[in-house]
Amino acid sequence: MHRQVISCFLVLALVACKQEQKKASTPTDKDAKYQEAYRPQFHFSPPEKWMNDPNGLVYNDGWYHLFYQYYPDDIVWGPMHWGHAMSRDLVHWEHKPIALYPDEHGLIFSGSAVVDKNNTTGFGKNGETPLVAIFTYHSMEGEKEGRTDYQTQGIAYSLDNGVTWTKYDGNPVIPNPGIKDFRDPKVFWHEASSSWIMALVAGDHAQFYTSKDLKDWKYMSDFGKTQGAHGGVWECPDLFPLPVQGSEEEKWVLLISINPRAPNGGSGTQYFVGDFDGTTFTSQQQEPKWLDYGTDNYAGVTYNNVPSEDRIFIGWMSNWDYARDTPTQKWRSAMTAPRKLSLHQVEDDYVLANYPIASVGKLTSDMFLSSTEVPAATSDTLVVDGLHQSEIQLKTASKNMKLLFKNDRDEVLQVQMGLDTVQVDRRLSGQVDFQKDFGARIHKAPIVLPKGELRNLRVLMDWSSMELFVNEGLLSITEQVFPTEPYDTLIIVNEDSQHPIIIESIKKMESVWQN
Repeated sequence: MHRQVISCFLVLALVACKQEQKKASTPTDKDAKYQEAYRPQFHFSPPEKWMNDPNGLVYNDGWYHLFYQYYPDDIVWGPMHWGHAMSRDLVHWEHKPIALYPDEHGLIFSGSAVVDKNNTTGFGKNGETPLVAIFTYHSMEGEKEGRTDYQTQGIAYSLDNGVTWTKYDGNPVIPNPGIKDFRDPKVFWHEASSSWIMALVAGDHAQFYTSKDLKDWKYMSDFGKTQGAHGGVWECPDLFPLPVQGSEEEKWVLLISINPRAPNGGSGTQYFVGDFDGTTFTSQQQEPKWLDYGTDNYAGVTYNNVPSEDRIFIGWMSNWDYARDTPTQKWRSAMTAPRKLSLHQVEDDYVLANYPIASVGKLTSDMFLSSTEVPAATSDTLVVDGLHQSEIQLKTASKNMKLLFKNDRDEVLQVQMGLDTVQVDRRLSGQVDFQKDFGARIHKAPIVLPKGELRNLRVLMDWSSMELFVNEGLLSITEQVFPTEPYDTLIIVNEDSQHPIIIESIKKMESVWQN
């Protein structure tokens, strides 16, 4: 074992259950220094208070909008609003006023947003194109009374690119047909039928609706009652087409979040690959496929109206097993790095890859290390001042290797890659006892890669998270970690007797928050 030392200076309203529409205080950049313990530096997090699902992901007039489930009065879940942020590049964000508040119909649960270019709603005035939000109303009173119809669907519109919103007088636009979990509408324009299509979850399956004007909706079909994982409630659907890389084929992909009983516990996101004819989604797939095998990528959906036509995804970087208990003080939760989705045929199967978009890579700056080899059957210890906010890229044919992220307190996050499995062990990674499930077990993921290919690894470390991508995201693992001191040592152990590991680069990631 030989030891290298690399250093770099690192700079680092109350709405209660009555559901009356009161204005809560709006968070601003001034409310947070973005230097609190465990605060991510290049992932989105709210300045303060509670955040969960990303909502209303849409691009319009040069801006990417990120709405999100938000409770402005505490760092635990409470009456849901839609928080709001905007970005030119999906990494540098400007916080905006709260977009949607609870009202007499209920709390504002998850949903989507569209650009109504043809003014099908009639909401557009004086040449202004409306943004339309489609969301779930959740009636606390109805839930307390034991009714099953306490979730309905509503809409609101904006004529100033999302700054202010007006709710539709005819809400709710879809009443509840008697289904307990009836929520999370994802809407998109379907060119072939000149119609709006909505994917909605209904307990243990998905439903599809159609509309010409976003106001009057017609039920079309169901999917999934006997397919995929059913260990928990289905949530946050998303339906979209993708070309199969390297072919002329196009398939449709349906994302479904499920909680609990994802493969490594708690919350997770499964996907189905199939076909959509404008009315019905069909898939021959019976067993679940998982977008991410870590425990901290949930409720993710994709952007509407992206000019590049890339399918860009953002997920909530947490898990309902412990989301309310993570050891942060001023705020709680962050989003994943924005990722581009792509569909690949590996052997005889379809695999949905997810990999950070190009603007994430543009945040790299100082080079800590480059072009270094770890020979077969050896190890290398690297002391990196800034490892906790870095990008690591490796390439290897090694079938047996370990990465150990450590600090001076002997806290360690371990990644082990074998012939056909990747394992992540955060049991000794730092603070793990705030909730019984967080550090309870090793997380495992199968390696599904084309035969004979080298393994390219990319790791994004950001104070309280690790995102691991193998071969451009054919496998991804997203994990939260809470070391009591930042990791500053990386040990690379090559247990393969034949193949070296090439450290292509270890780079600093710049903060996106200006203090």
